[in-house]
Amino acid sequence: MRESGENMPFANLKVPEGLLSAEQKQELVSRVTELYVETFGERARANTMVLVDEVAEGGWGIGGRVLTRAVLQGG
Repeated sequence: MRESGENMPFANLKVPEGLLSAEQKQELVSRVTELYVETFGERARANTMVLVDEVAEGGWGIGGRVLTRAVLQGG
């Protein structure tokens, strides 16, 4: 539980749907949490929220180009 007035570090990671395994998602959550702890101190660990958001195929793009799993995987 957070103390009153304490900010909660938050990271929202957008990834292509179905591209990452459960283990890879766990690794992202762990590493981002560790980065926040390095930045804000150990007290941030219990309050850090990392959300791994899977985006549907073709649901995002960069530079005006819709990206697909095939494009991202070098296909």
